[in-house]
Amino acid sequence: MPELPEVETVARGLSERIVGKTIRGVNLRRADLREPFPENLQELLSGRKIISVGRRAKYILIRLDNSSILVLHLGMSGSITVRRAKNYRPRKHDHVLITLEDGNLMILNDPRRFGLLTVVKNSALENHKLFRFLGLEPLSNKFTEKALIALLKNKNTNVKTAIMDQNLVVGVGNIYAAESLYLAGISPIRNSRKITLQEAGKLAKSIKNVLCAAIEAGGSTISDYRSAIGKSGKFQVKFQVYGRAGKKCVRCSNKIKSIRQNGRSTFYCAVCQT
Repeated sequence: MPELPEVETVARGLSERIVGKTIRGVNLRRADLREPFPENLQELLSGRKIISVGRRAKYILIRLDNSSILVLHLGMSGSITVRRAKNYRPRKHDHVLITLEDGNLMILNDPRRFGLLTVVKNSALENHKLFRFLGLEPLSNKFTEKALIALLKNKNTNVKTAIMDQNLVVGVGNIYAAESLYLAGISPIRNSRKITLQEAGKLAKSIKNVLCAAIEAGGSTISDYRSAIGKSGKFQVKFQVYGRAGKKCVRCSNKIKSIRQNGRSTFYCAVCQT
């Protein structure tokens, strides 16, 4: 599933290509993804000018000139790309094609159909069911050692599961949780309530550093992820623990371990992470 760096990369790519453009038409090639599309979606979007593109958690927010927001989620395998409309032949899993005034198409492709597309009024966004319970943005100024330790102390589980909890911290998925804990030198099996303030400071900094580095590399492509122009991410070549079970730790040469936590694979160095 695309995580924060991938979604941020897509949002930035879209921003460069669609902001200021007017939507001329919407072609729905099915009625739903994981939820039905709004019944009057064509009416809601056609003729609207795109004001900005942003992100909240793993959602892409396309703000329109009528105080509404087109909300997109990539699900497990979705992609949103911008291509020239002329001579474009829709692919099998192109479910939504949005035509822009400049002759481009914004294409939502989603083979597994776990994604989402809806429209929300700007004033209703904060209390919308999708956003009401979302946690702190890890790249915001509010994400400090004190904020993080307060969240961890209220969660009686391992620290990796805690930082992946979208009600606590948003956008830190399995890959970046593993990489952040390695950078901070904290074992993923530690109970979150046992993390000290100093360790919380290291972890908060590591999460920010890992996410920023991943954004700079255009995200990580493990299987399906592509940017807004169809490019693969490159951060996967910089993984220090994720997917490296049995290989030597880049710090101490101890073999990287792999365990299961809440149904997800966890990779760590038992020597460097305590």
